[in-house]
Amino acid sequence: MHSLTHLQIKPSMAMSLPLFFFFFFFFFFFFFCVSSSSSSSSSSSSSSSSSSFSLPVLSPITKDQQTNQYTLSLYLKTPLKPSKLLLDLGGSFSWVDCHKHYVSSTYHHIPCNSSLCTLLSLNSCAHCYRAPSPTCANDTCATTLHNSVTGKSIFHSALVDAAALPTTDGRNPGRLALLPNFAFACSTTDLLKGLAEGVTGSAGLGWSDLSLPVQFIAGLSLPRVFALCLSGSPSAPGVGFYGSAGPYHFLPEIDLSKKLVYTPLLVNPHGTALDSNHGRPSDEYFVGVTSLKVNGNAVDLDPALLTVDMNGNGGTKISTVAPYTVLESSIYKALTDAFIAESAGLNLTVHYPVKPFRVCFPADDVMETTVGPAFPTVDLVMQSDDVFWRIFGRNSMVRILEEGVDVWCLGFVDGGVRPKTSIVIGGHQMEDNLLQFDLGLKRLGFSSSVLVHRTMCANFNFTSNKNLK
Repeated sequence: MHSLTHLQIKPSMAMSLPLFFFFFFFFFFFFFCVSSSSSSSSSSSSSSSSSSFSLPVLSPITKDQQTNQYTLSLYLKTPLKPSKLLLDLGGSFSWVDCHKHYVSSTYHHIPCNSSLCTLLSLNSCAHCYRAPSPTCANDTCATTLHNSVTGKSIFHSALVDAAALPTTDGRNPGRLALLPNFAFACSTTDLLKGLAEGVTGSAGLGWSDLSLPVQFIAGLSLPRVFALCLSGSPSAPGVGFYGSAGPYHFLPEIDLSKKLVYTPLLVNPHGTALDSNHGRPSDEYFVGVTSLKVNGNAVDLDPALLTVDMNGNGGTKISTVAPYTVLESSIYKALTDAFIAESAGLNLTVHYPVKPFRVCFPADDVMETTVGPAFPTVDLVMQSDDVFWRIFGRNSMVRILEEGVDVWCLGFVDGGVRPKTSIVIGGHQMEDNLLQFDLGLKRLGFSSSVLVHRTMCANFNFTSNKNLK
């Protein structure tokens, strides 16, 4: 029994709406959107229906400097309006605040006991006594949703509505591609607490049929691949590509799809998100880190911590919600000890710590290079010694400039003893690295720092090309 303001939860019984009516509605709705898009000159100049589109799509990705959170822009509702959503790489599905200013002519509630509801919530059903609205309807699907930053959870209804993203040829954005039946959960305004200013929900990019990339990929008949290139710039965004294995062109004419090394994406058989995915496999992305190296020298650590055990504990996952990489305590100590020792060889002396970091160095003693401050490299070694994610100073170190303080700090944090996951690769370590998630081949492509190639994730050309069709 879940509690929900204005909604009464009841056991899943026979559908109050016949299943054929549900699918008939979507067929009619899809046909209506295609017809109206082609008949309206104003709509056709800005968007295209999914039936006539085969190009991949993209979204700009920005970093909020106050919270270190990453956000993407999704067009939602009818008429389409841009929505700023938290980028949650491990999120199973997206959610949006439906209580504040949610006005759309095309939203539709999801019937309980439908196949779509099963994907969302194992057929939880809700009833509402108020007037019908985006947040209120009878016999509709409801699910548990989470703010992955604060950990707060609520139980609420789910919707289907129109959504759109710009198409791309890998060089520029083009016209909008319309997805008329994008499924997401509704949230209360209160769930937005702790998120960056202007954010109205969360975009889930996890390994799930209802994640944002997979819904656009399926709806537009695109390859099951997406890629992220996060920018740390306060003024220029990074980019996400959905439904494309490349090219990914960045100024000055660098195709980063040709700079990738590959490692298998692993499935954690047990959910690690707050709701544990109802006992289903995790929708988060795990990789098989087998060792760590500092300046090419192996770090002494317990290898058992690097594998996922029968209870889903351990291993390495990738997270856009964690601002910095989080390490189990013994791994953290081994890495920092090795890093301090290697830094001494560069005549770098440890300074007093600055929270949340414990290992810092005076900035005056540090040289700058094309890949950031000159510090020992950190390698995440994958399935073999020649497959590794190299972390240079740009991604291993964080500059702290405060009154009377100017230091470079090692941007890894202690995650404590026996955390659920031993290594969580965080956003700072992902910046200016291109990551490609191939869900069909179940592999991760990673570039290491794109600064090596004289470009950066902020160098995608967002000048619109209206000739893309």
